[in-house]
Amino acid sequence: QVRLVESGGGLVQAGGSLRLSCAASGITFSAYAVGWYRQAPGKERELVASLINSVSTIYADSVKGRFTASRDNGKTTVYLQMSSLKFEDTAVYYCNARLGARNFWGQGIQVTVSS
Repeated sequence: QVRLVESGGGLVQAGGSLRLSCAASGITFSAYAVGWYRQAPGKERELVASLINSVSTIYADSVKGRFTASRDNGKTTVYLQMSSLKFEDTAVYYCNARLGARNFWGQGIQVTVSS
Protein backbone atom coordinates (compact mmCIF):
# COMPACT_ATOMS: atom_id res chain seq x y z
CA GLN A 1 0.00 0.00 0.00
CA VAL A 2 1.38 3.37 -1.05
CA ARG A 3 1.24 6.13 1.54
CA LEU A 4 2.39 9.73 1.42
CA VAL A 5 1.97 11.47 4.76
CA GLU A 6 2.52 15.20 5.09
CA SER A 7 3.41 16.96 8.32
CA GLY A 8 4.63 20.35 9.52
CA GLY A 9 1.81 22.59 8.44
CA GLY A 10 0.00 25.11 10.60
CA LEU A 11 -0.52 28.79 11.25
CA VAL A 12 2.32 31.27 10.81
CA GLN A 13 2.60 35.03 10.59
CA ALA A 14 3.57 36.68 7.33
CA GLY A 15 7.33 36.74 6.99
CA GLY A 16 7.70 33.55 8.99
CA SER A 17 8.89 30.10 8.04
CA LEU A 18 7.59 26.55 8.01
CA ARG A 19 9.05 23.24 6.97
CA LEU A 20 6.80 20.61 5.45
CA SER A 21 7.75 16.96 5.38
CA CYS A 22 6.26 14.10 3.38
CA ALA A 23 7.10 10.56 4.40
CA ALA A 24 6.58 7.97 1.67
CA SER A 25 6.10 4.24 1.98
CA GLY A 26 5.13 1.43 -0.36
CA ILE A 27 7.16 2.73 -3.32
CA THR A 28 10.74 2.59 -4.51
CA PHE A 29 11.14 6.18 -3.45
CA SER A 30 14.42 6.94 -5.21
CA ALA A 31 12.93 6.05 -8.59
CA TYR A 32 10.09 8.55 -8.30
CA ALA A 33 9.94 12.22 -9.17
CA VAL A 34 8.52 13.92 -6.09
CA GLY A 35 7.16 17.34 -5.44
CA TRP A 36 4.74 19.67 -3.79
CA TYR A 37 1.50 21.19 -5.02
CA ARG A 38 -0.96 23.52 -3.34
CA GLN A 39 -4.59 24.47 -3.64
CA ALA A 40 -6.05 27.65 -2.27
CA PRO A 41 -9.80 28.10 -1.71
CA GLY A 42 -11.58 28.62 -5.01
CA LYS A 43 -8.45 27.97 -7.04
CA GLU A 44 -7.04 25.04 -8.95
CA ARG A 45 -4.24 22.90 -7.62
CA GLU A 46 -0.89 24.30 -8.74
CA LEU A 47 2.69 23.13 -8.79
CA VAL A 48 4.93 24.54 -6.07
CA ALA A 49 8.11 22.54 -6.59
CA SER A 50 9.07 19.40 -8.45
CA LEU A 51 12.26 17.44 -7.88
CA ILE A 52 12.80 15.73 -11.20
CA ASN A 53 16.01 14.05 -10.13
CA SER A 54 18.92 14.65 -7.80
CA VAL A 55 20.07 17.76 -9.63
CA SER A 56 16.99 19.31 -11.17
CA THR A 57 14.22 21.12 -9.30
CA ILE A 58 11.45 23.21 -10.81
CA TYR A 59 9.77 25.97 -8.79
CA ALA A 60 6.70 28.05 -9.39
CA ASP A 61 7.67 31.65 -10.11
CA SER A 62 5.68 32.78 -7.08
CA VAL A 63 7.91 30.84 -4.67
CA LYS A 64 11.34 31.13 -6.27
CA GLY A 65 13.90 32.42 -3.83
CA ARG A 66 11.62 31.73 -0.85
CA PHE A 67 10.93 27.98 -0.94
CA THR A 68 13.42 25.15 -1.16
CA ALA A 69 12.45 21.56 -1.89
CA SER A 70 14.70 18.64 -1.07
CA ARG A 71 14.57 14.89 -0.70
CA ASP A 72 16.25 12.27 1.45
CA ASN A 73 16.09 8.95 -0.34
CA GLY A 74 17.42 7.12 2.71
CA LYS A 75 14.50 8.40 4.79
CA THR A 76 12.07 8.23 1.84
CA THR A 77 11.05 11.77 2.68
CA VAL A 78 10.62 14.95 0.70
CA TYR A 79 10.77 18.38 2.32
CA LEU A 80 9.60 21.87 1.55
CA GLN A 81 11.32 24.66 3.44
CA MET A 82 9.19 27.76 3.18
CA SER A 83 10.54 31.17 4.17
CA SER A 84 9.31 34.75 3.87
CA LEU A 85 5.79 33.41 3.82
CA LYS A 86 3.06 35.60 2.39
CA PHE A 87 -0.67 35.66 2.93
CA GLU A 88 -1.12 34.34 -0.60
CA ASP A 89 0.83 31.20 0.30
CA THR A 90 -2.18 30.10 2.35
CA ALA A 91 -3.38 26.81 0.89
CA VAL A 92 -3.60 23.08 1.37
CA TYR A 93 -0.24 21.63 0.39
CA TYR A 94 -0.03 18.20 -1.22
CA CYS A 95 2.90 15.88 -1.62
CA ASN A 96 3.14 14.05 -4.96
CA ALA A 97 5.16 11.10 -6.22
CA ARG A 98 5.08 9.98 -9.83
CA LEU A 99 6.77 7.47 -12.07
CA GLY A 100 5.38 7.01 -15.53
CA ALA A 101 1.67 6.36 -15.18
CA ARG A 102 1.94 5.86 -11.43
CA ASN A 103 0.88 9.03 -9.66
CA PHE A 104 0.31 9.22 -5.91
CA TRP A 105 -0.88 12.01 -3.62
CA GLY A 106 -0.77 12.70 0.07
CA GLN A 107 -3.89 13.70 1.95
CA GLY A 108 -2.85 17.34 2.10
CA ILE A 109 -1.91 19.64 4.94
CA GLN A 110 -3.12 23.13 5.70
CA VAL A 111 -0.74 26.09 5.73
CA THR A 112 -2.26 29.36 6.87
CA VAL A 113 -0.33 32.61 6.75
CA SER A 114 -1.78 35.48 8.74
CA SER A 115 -1.24 38.97 7.43
